[in-house]
Amino acid sequence: MLIPLDMLKKGEVAHIAEVSGEVAWVNRLAEMGLREGCQLQVLQPGSTCLLNVAGCRLCVRSHESSQILVRVQEPGA
Repeated sequence: MLIPLDMLKKGEVAHIAEVSGEVAWVNRLAEMGLREGCQLQVLQPGSTCLLNVAGCRLCVRSHESSQILVRVQEPGA
């Protein structure tokens, strides 16, 4: 089941399934490592969401995180 990134809770791990929006924005996210298939962990949810992506911390604004659809990784998977 796919859900928007902004619905994840602190500590949840997910894989990006789809990023929508303007091409330039989607490409910029991909340059930062936020692309289809990548794994991320929510460090701090909220209006500015703090993520761990490949050992790097990234912030994404809430209106942008709603355009990133993820598949939550089940604990222990």
